[in-house]
Amino acid sequence: MPEIVDALLDIGIEHAFPIQEMTLSVALVGTDLIGQARTGTGKTLAFGIPVIQRTVAPHDADYDELVAPGKPQALIVAPTRELAIQVAGDLKVASAKRGTRNLTIYGGVPYEGQLDALKSGVDIVVGTPGRLLDLANRGALDLSHVKSLVLDEADEMLDLGFLPDVESLLAKTPELRQTMLFSATMPSAIVGLARKHMRHPMNIRAESSEDTQMVPTTAQFVFQAHDMDKPEIVARILQAEDVGRVIIFTRTKRTAQRVADDLKERGFPTSPLHGDMAQVAREKALNRFREGKIDILVATDVAARGIDVAGVSHVINYNCPEDDKTYVHRIGRTGRAGASGIAVTFVDWADLVRWKMINQTLGLPFDEPQETYSTSEHLYHDLGIPHGTKGRIVDPTPVAKEDRKPAQSRDSKSRDGQGRNSQRRGGEKPRADAVRSDKGRSEGQSQPRQRNRSRTRSGSPVNKTE
Repeated sequence: MPEIVDALLDIGIEHAFPIQEMTLSVALVGTDLIGQARTGTGKTLAFGIPVIQRTVAPHDADYDELVAPGKPQALIVAPTRELAIQVAGDLKVASAKRGTRNLTIYGGVPYEGQLDALKSGVDIVVGTPGRLLDLANRGALDLSHVKSLVLDEADEMLDLGFLPDVESLLAKTPELRQTMLFSATMPSAIVGLARKHMRHPMNIRAESSEDTQMVPTTAQFVFQAHDMDKPEIVARILQAEDVGRVIIFTRTKRTAQRVADDLKERGFPTSPLHGDMAQVAREKALNRFREGKIDILVATDVAARGIDVAGVSHVINYNCPEDDKTYVHRIGRTGRAGASGIAVTFVDWADLVRWKMINQTLGLPFDEPQETYSTSEHLYHDLGIPHGTKGRIVDPTPVAKEDRKPAQSRDSKSRDGQGRNSQRRGGEKPRADAVRSDKGRSEGQSQPRQRNRSRTRSGSPVNKTE
């Protein structure tokens, strides 16, 4: 394992997190295990290090002795594309000196690159259930030689409806394999999955049940706010003291896009992250956020599942979460690895009942959220917003004088001769007969058409004198 240790030391990782300390000794010998821990506690390396260590790399002396060199020896399944990319990135760093060939497989991108990599030979595969199962059913992904299998964020896969796909993937792997399952919570369906597919797993919990529910280093604020005033409140919070990276959660894709557009117009470097964006755009947004090119990410719950980004100082729940689990997942994006964080939740009047249920379930002291506006004194005091702060950091884009087109009333259009009849394409003149007709009407002259009618009876003309 010296190669892995050296690679981690190169990026400044010197000490193990609790979940890693408790997991490595068990996982390195091939024992099945269930690890219960939140995202951001170091669990990726808790399973990543054993996977890398137990994988035979191409330069190892016994590589040619493998039954099927070039076929995947390890499979890591993640619920979302973003999490799969994140896990693959951590594995790439840790395996830099081992020389394993790692491949990330997910949907939303062309098949060709993934198929070419599989043909060339890979050692570790990280992917999402849908695309993994698709390639396996096509015969492009051979899972019959997998000896290490990891299910990351298993409860999230359950929520997203991926459990049937996961079951199908497990059926394509050897029975005598090491299986590691990691989950923040353990619903009954996940417990049943573990009983069915794992062999005497070791249960590891790196935190107490209270720690998994709430992050003690995160300060929480809950405000009852009007939807029309939320953009202004958010813009002022973004200028508070000690604001670093910020994730704003919304309930819908449409709201995420609208809030991101509004903040950008106010001058804040912002990007949305939601399911209506192309995969390339989503990856670009995440990379820019991680690299510090933008400070604010406006995301839906599904798009942000499992994302672990260092340096998130604030989480803002733009809409009240659906339930207590969603609330915990959202605010868990800050206050990680012992760092402090701030979580702000907005509750609309219509969401008060839902919030009270969340508050009661989690035992929070916010049963009656304080009514708050962008000018409220307590908002500035609680969140450290400098007095005099306004809701934008750039002036609105001025409208050029020539672009301003004052609206004309119907009466003014009539007086100016700008009625419908005069608006003709290419400035063409009105027809002569139309001019005469208009003229006659304007002079009060009536010119009815002359009609000569004759009476008939059984097709024969009838004399009018009859």
